[in-house]
Amino acid sequence: MSSAHLLIIGDRAALSWVVTEQRMAFPAGRSVVARTLEEGDEVFVYTTRGCFRNPTRDLGRVIGRARVASPVRVLEEPVVFGERAFTEGCRLEVSGLASFREGLVLRDLVPRLSVFPDPVTWSVRMRRASLTLPPADAELVRTELESLLRPYGEARDGYRWEPVSA
Repeated sequence: MSSAHLLIIGDRAALSWVVTEQRMAFPAGRSVVARTLEEGDEVFVYTTRGCFRNPTRDLGRVIGRARVASPVRVLEEPVVFGERAFTEGCRLEVSGLASFREGLVLRDLVPRLSVFPDPVTWSVRMRRASLTLPPADAELVRTELESLLRPYGEARDGYRWEPVSA
């Protein structure tokens, strides 16, 4: 039986890579968390408030839905974002994306999600690469997100992040 997970992305360059390459990578030392994802699992892509480096303006949002398309494995060559190396990963099949900087504001759902037993401290549970969702929580996120999604091919290019050159 497949599970559902939030994939938590806190960096705009990493988000661009995840969306455009349809891959997910996990940092060294997160093997146990990474291996909870199995081929066929449903994933919801979540961008943190700090993903675009302006947490006073941006909100944490669920911006996409995908399926895990390969087992998580050690990467032949680590993926590097900034100074962090990501040593394990898997392929994704993204089925839908919200328009850039849009999506489902997760904090609005927190009181209705059992994965966050204490709504006051819910954000503490988001300091990881992924979070497994109970079936009822996954259904709620899926239902609330559906109307915000566009086909992958239509929305993908809005997530291409071109670094500013010096």
